[in-house]
Amino acid sequence: MQSLRLHLRPLALAAALAAGPLAAQDFPIEPPGGDAPAPPAGLALPDDFLAPQAQLVTPLAILDRLVVPGTRMQLEWRPPGGISTAEIPSPVVVTRGALAGPVLCLVAGVHGDEINGIEIVRQLSHSLDPTRLSGTVIGVPIVNVHGYSRGSRYLPDRRDLNRFFPGTRQGSIASRIANAFFQDVVSHCDMLVDFHTGSFERSNLPQVRADLTRPEVLEFSRHFGNTVVLHSPGNKGMLRVAATAVGIPSVTFEAGSPGRLETAEIAQAVAAIERLMVHTGMREDPGAASAEEGLDPEVIAKRPEPAPIFLDSRWVRANSGGLLISEVTLGQHVQAGQRLGRVIDPVANVERYLLAPVAGRVIGMSQNQVVLPGYAAYHLGIQTSEQRAVQDAGEARPVVEEDPDPGERPEAPDPAAGEDYE
Repeated sequence: MQSLRLHLRPLALAAALAAGPLAAQDFPIEPPGGDAPAPPAGLALPDDFLAPQAQLVTPLAILDRLVVPGTRMQLEWRPPGGISTAEIPSPVVVTRGALAGPVLCLVAGVHGDEINGIEIVRQLSHSLDPTRLSGTVIGVPIVNVHGYSRGSRYLPDRRDLNRFFPGTRQGSIASRIANAFFQDVVSHCDMLVDFHTGSFERSNLPQVRADLTRPEVLEFSRHFGNTVVLHSPGNKGMLRVAATAVGIPSVTFEAGSPGRLETAEIAQAVAAIERLMVHTGMREDPGAASAEEGLDPEVIAKRPEPAPIFLDSRWVRANSGGLLISEVTLGQHVQAGQRLGRVIDPVANVERYLLAPVAGRVIGMSQNQVVLPGYAAYHLGIQTSEQRAVQDAGEARPVVEEDPDPGERPEAPDPAAGEDYE
């Protein structure tokens, strides 16, 4: 008898399963007429069990390698053909986030002696957690390894690499290197920050330089916290100009002076890029972590978001040659007519003063050194609103040159030509 029950049990179970759906159905699937009645309140619908599908993140193919999501990989980039038999590769640190998001490129060392940017990109590239990153960060701390190895701004043939982008496959060494870097690395970017410092013994307050006439660049420039933003259309051949022209919003981030590491300027730049990544949704706001540590989330939410500071600018030039001795510091606010420094003629024992033509802030200045007549000694920023900055950027007016280069061109700089020595 027990054996018979064991044989009948599967048949009974099958019959119960077949009848189950009909017994459990508490409203008709296809009513004889009219609309189907609404399901009972509280009944879970199929869509309630389906979580939204996260966007699939695929490996990034770059420099003949695949960087899988949630990992960091250090690659090497070499310009085609090479310049010497002892060619040094440029490091390319790719952090591929586990979550979907934009590709941010951080580039430094286009000028080999501007080492603040090299340290900024190194710190950022190796501090990101790829498992919590939305998007990808491509960090290239040293583009011009040949200039870096010699402590020089230039390539071995004394060409300035930041005058040849996007470059060509046939042409000068600079043009070929620029073209290869543009195709191999920059083409993967959705947005780009190119780090520089002041040139030729000049120091710059941390600042973003951007072409504010382009809406996508203006929007990009708003994301760096309370960093100075200076309108600068840039010159043909600059990396940011070439990248923006092909649809990659790009800015130059200036910080400090060449040939030295300045920890305060580096820290400000790192904080600005971290703020950029928060604004663009690439990483969580550090304020969220503070809330988890016991701070009131409402208090954190009410904290004012640091806003960018938009500036117009003017250069103050020496009218005589001699020894420049400054009487102001970088970042200092000055009044119109205030003495900025003096130029001493050691032969005639004559001092001549440099005065501020307008009230503003010292956003760039020369180190104490020997200067010639016409030398750009101080860069004054004049605070303005974003609306006014954009309006002035769109007007046809002479562009004040930035960081004039006394050694690269023998003729006097022409402000109307918009010379910009980033």
